[in-house]
Amino acid sequence: MALSLSVVLLLGIILVVLVRQKSIKAGPAIVAILFGFFLASTGMAPSINRFINSLADTINHITF
Repeated sequence: MALSLSVVLLLGIILVVLVRQKSIKAGPAIVAILFGFFLASTGMAPSINRFINSLADTINHITF
């Protein structure tokens, strides 16, 4: 839960920055938000969630 909330918060901040810098207009931003919202209710959501968790675990295990 904490990971998905962090990802949502991070992506939300990035989207706000892009809209404010006029790198992305409000219309495409709304489409991106709606796409994410409807994608989350499809059968692909569990696979995407597993992929994001696997990616986060991989990044977490990287040592420098």
